[in-house]
Amino acid sequence: MICSLGNLDPGPAEKWVRVAKNIEKALSGQLEVEDNLLTQEIVEKIRSKRNSDEQAHKLDSETERWQTVDTEHFSVDEAREAGPVHVGHQMWEKLRISEVLRAVGLDENTCLLTEMMTINRLVEPSSELATIDWVSRTALPDILGEKVRVLSPSTLYRNMDRLHEHREKIESDLAQIERSLFNLRETVLLYDLTSTYFEGQAQKNEKAKHGYSRDHRPDCKQVVIGMVVDDEGFPKAHEVFAGNRTDSTTMDEVLTAIDKRLGRAQERAIEATGEVPSSGRSWVVL
Repeated sequence: MICSLGNLDPGPAEKWVRVAKNIEKALSGQLEVEDNLLTQEIVEKIRSKRNSDEQAHKLDSETERWQTVDTEHFSVDEAREAGPVHVGHQMWEKLRISEVLRAVGLDENTCLLTEMMTINRLVEPSSELATIDWVSRTALPDILGEKVRVLSPSTLYRNMDRLHEHREKIESDLAQIERSLFNLRETVLLYDLTSTYFEGQAQKNEKAKHGYSRDHRPDCKQVVIGMVVDDEGFPKAHEVFAGNRTDSTTMDEVLTAIDKRLGRAQERAIEATGEVPSSGRSWVVL
């Protein structure tokens, strides 16, 4: 017997279930105890029993291994966020991204830095400089089994350059893993473009040109970025174009890129007639 609830008589049996549910809600804090002496009495008995058991357990624990802590007189040092970065790490593992990076010849340090930067974009998107401070405030180095203490913006920039060199193969392999893992059909592809501008002159960037600025900064050079996703929102490919390219002139290059990434060159998404072939993919250009 855990706790005696007393005798429910002379209350009618058809109300016993309702009384039990009200007691449960009252104990969980979802509902105030009804103005009913029987219900109040039962709830008080249960609460009294719980408090008694908790006190007994507390006394037993203190004599074994638990210690009482006065919350008014302790401090916390180097508290770090663990939950979101742990979820990000599990997603990285499920997608086998490190395997994809190793397959194109990238070393373990590059895989490590790439995972850190990717999870940063997922949890708290920021610049390379801000990423360094963010990593130190999370449990990511502990989760990865690496004590990353020395990072610099130039290290992260160089890491992105190494990834860019292999981006076609990386995107293609990731698309295949996602297709298998999530059973994607890839019958509808969505394509859209945006632009990003440079504050400086960008003299060494051949694609930095003046053009239609979606950021309302026609005074700055820019590049145009095209992204292709499927109808589930999974990215398939991206291309970076010169800042003065118009949207319509990018379609042929993007179609070619998709054919390479998805490995189905025979299935062109758009025919010259504008009709979607029954065996191919349909496109929506945003």
